[in-house]
Amino acid sequence: MQRRSFIKLSLSACASMALPSISSASAVDYSQVQFDKSVYAANAPQILMIYLYGGASQLAGNLTNYDEIETKSQSSYESYFRSITKTPNDFWQEAGGTYMEDMIAAGDMTVFRTCYSKVREANNNKSHGSCTNQNQKGSFDISRAGIVTNITNILSNAALVDENTPMPFVSMEGDSQFYATGDTTVPSYLKAVGLNENLDNPYKRNVRYWFEYTSEERQTKGYNDAQTGFDPAFNTTMNEMAQSLNTNSKIHNAFAKREPLSLFVENIKNATTPDLGGDAYPTNSSFAKRVESSIKVLANNPATKIITMNTGGLGGWDDHNDARQYVDRAELMFKTLKSAMAHLKAVGKQNNISIMVFGEFGRNVNLNSALGWDHGNLQNFYVLGGKNYFSHRGVVGETMLDDSGSVNRLYMKPKEGSESYEHLSIAATLYKVFGVTNPEVLTDGNGAVNL
Repeated sequence: MQRRSFIKLSLSACASMALPSISSASAVDYSQVQFDKSVYAANAPQILMIYLYGGASQLAGNLTNYDEIETKSQSSYESYFRSITKTPNDFWQEAGGTYMEDMIAAGDMTVFRTCYSKVREANNNKSHGSCTNQNQKGSFDISRAGIVTNITNILSNAALVDENTPMPFVSMEGDSQFYATGDTTVPSYLKAVGLNENLDNPYKRNVRYWFEYTSEERQTKGYNDAQTGFDPAFNTTMNEMAQSLNTNSKIHNAFAKREPLSLFVENIKNATTPDLGGDAYPTNSSFAKRVESSIKVLANNPATKIITMNTGGLGGWDDHNDARQYVDRAELMFKTLKSAMAHLKAVGKQNNISIMVFGEFGRNVNLNSALGWDHGNLQNFYVLGGKNYFSHRGVVGETMLDDSGSVNRLYMKPKEGSESYEHLSIAATLYKVFGVTNPEVLTDGNGAVNL
């Protein structure tokens, strides 16, 4: 990705464009939010949020009801997928189940199997757009601000992030509803920075750094060996030209800070991933590279609070037909997540950095005539790491099969009496981790999951 192709998002004193407002809404009343700075300090949270656009099937993480599903499904799973093996915790072995078992056994992950919306079910709402809006805003009112926008303002109001905080929020996916503002104001210097899996530097000018010149070239140019940063002559020329065209002092500050910001990103980019042995990241996968780069940013910059990303490189999860590729996709995703946990442990960051994986909804479990699944309501919520604030519980929630409709309406739902949560509880969990003691005021009365 070339620098001109970057999402032009603002960071501390960088004169790039901000994420556009996605919606128009009533502003959040932050005076109703109760924030405990001591909780935030103790948690020291940094979070990688991976969103499974398209509505990933929950079956990789839950084959509990498989025998009944196979009997009642329109098409045979056994005939189509050829190999479906249950692990001890009823994960789908061929779809990443072995990696999930390893992370459960190590106490690194909790799988919530009963993330299910009674509100959506009552309103027959299983559409991608509205469900993504709701999940990324933590509210059924899709005109509200996004989760990251709310966290940005909560931390800003508490003076925990400001214009000198380097890269507090990062998007590895471009624009999304996580950053929607509505009528809520976000300071431009706190809006998300756009990066890609190669950590291409959005602040670097299209010239070499001083340290990229050879000793002979430096002598020819007459540069002092103690010089750092951009090519001095070019940098001076560019700064003088930019500041002569702009009288705004903030823009002057932005140009003044561009060089240290560029070096800051370059240092993170050049940080090496420890040898992870058998847990090395999968090769030739842009998704795995993006996760590795995200962990590298979080581990090397405590000021980065949240990174959001999608699963580009794996493909989407809207498996209405030809669902066989879902198996390889899920296998690669969970192998990558296990590598990410090994990476966090290798750098001693498994206690404060966590990974949350979810999407807009799950699928129904009838394998249709096109050999795929249609939209469902129940999904899995995967939580990894973050042991400062999460006591991992392994597998949470029991499911049952609902076959009360026609054959193509074969759904999984929470078993009566089982622990279950509305999808908005994912947002409440994020707020709670960041020190909000009453997240329900932002999530239509839905509290955090029990971790």
